[in-house]
Amino acid sequence: MATCTRLTFSVDGRLCGLNEYTGTCRSNPRAGGSVKRRETNRVARAAKGLPAMRWPVRVSVKWYERDRRRDVDNVEFGVKFVLDGLVKAGVIPDDSRRYVDQVSHWVGVDRENPRVVVTVETVKGGRDVPERG
Repeated sequence: MATCTRLTFSVDGRLCGLNEYTGTCRSNPRAGGSVKRRETNRVARAAKGLPAMRWPVRVSVKWYERDRRRDVDNVEFGVKFVLDGLVKAGVIPDDSRRYVDQVSHWVGVDRENPRVVVTVETVKGGRDVPERG
């Protein structure tokens, strides 16, 4: 199986933050699952067709918000959707520590083009992705 050592892709718009997710879960316990599926699928669609990565990987996420209203930790909560989307798209086999070595974040503002830019990079000496049956 051919593997890649570094790739970058973008997700248009912003992902659901912790405050929004918590509020949704409190209003209706089943709605939280719906939000998680929706946001995970957004990331998976953006990553669809990307090659499988050698692992372990380091994930760098640049969060471009439309303004500075959301706290950094509220924004970075979306990494759950990013990692789950990478798994769903087949870029990494799992999001456990065996496969994801580090995650780093940067949060900035782009009023005209809010987005999430994800870079996935194999840690030196990474292993091949196992074949899926």
